[in-house]
Parts: sequence; structure tokens; C-alpha cells
Amino acid sequence: MRLTRIGFRILTMLLLLQVSSAHAISLSVQQELVRPRLFGQGSYRWFGLKIYDAFLWRESSADNKIALTDSKYILELVYARDLSGKRIAAASIDEIRKLNLGTPSQQSAWLQLMQDIFPDVREGSSLSGVYLPDQGVRFYHNGKFLKEITDVEFARAFFSIWLDEHTSAQRLRTQLLGLT
Repeated sequence: MRLTRIGFRILTMLLLLQVSSAHAISLSVQQELVRPRLFGQGSYRWFGLKIYDAFLWRESSADNKIALTDSKYILELVYARDLSGKRIAAASIDEIRKLNLGTPSQQSAWLQLMQDIFPDVREGSSLSGVYLPDQGVRFYHNGKFLKEITDVEFARAFFSIWLDEHTSAQRLRTQLLGLT
């Protein structure tokens, strides 16, 4: 009997450790997906400094063979440091330009749009983008709705920063798409 109790306690502790190390489903994910499933996750580092953890969420029922552009998904970034919204917007448009997406006038409009939307973030806070196929994107900050953009080209360009095959964050893309 004593051995069984000890085994049960060890099993309970192992389960608690596993649960505590997993990323909890955020409010924005709960609001947008009926049965969310974590599709992939990884960390983005810049010269060795961790900038954020990224989580890609899909519906549990979503077929892995369906292209991401054809289904609703959420990319959630949980920041490891304080950053200004303007800096996040500038880095985002730099990546979009590197991917050669959009015209120069679209890129200027998209930069202004992101500067207007993205708040300053603190360590531990999150920004989430919800990809809406054939519609656009919806943004959240710490689970609070920020804005919906009904621009399909912007939505595709924005998520390409992480998911395009030519992204500068290849390791993170591989982790998010479960290609490892």
C-alpha cells in the first residue's frame, strides 16, 4: 500500500510539472477558436537575446493538410522584454519588405496601420493575430480586442513574416509548422 501511495505521488508530481510547463490557452485564443489545438511553438531570438515565444493555434478539427491560408488560425507572441509598439511595427514592415510583399504605397499604409494598432508591450504580455481567410486579421493585446483589419493582402503579408518559406526566422517557422 505504501509503495502505491508513493508511486501515485510521483505520478501526480510528474503530471503537474508537465502541465505547468505547457503554455496555457490565452483569452484571445479561447474567444476565437471553439476547440483550440497548439499546432506549433518556438522562440524568436535576436543576436542571442530572446525577444518572444510564438504559439500557432488552430481548430482541433482542422486538417493538417489544409493550407493555413484556407483556415482560421492564431499566432500569439508572448514577449520576453519590453518593446514599444512603434518598434514592433517598424520591425514588422522591415520583414514584409524583405519578403517583397506589397507595393511601396501599401507598405507605407501598413506601417501606419500597425503603428496605430500595436501598443507598447511589457515582459510577459502578448500580442495575438487571428488570420481570417478571405477577410483579413484581428488583433488582441493580452486577450483584449484591439482592431480588425479587412485587408486580405495585409493579412497574408503580416503572417508571412513568420510562415513564408523565405522568412528570415527559418528556425521559428519550422517549429511553428511542426516541420522538425
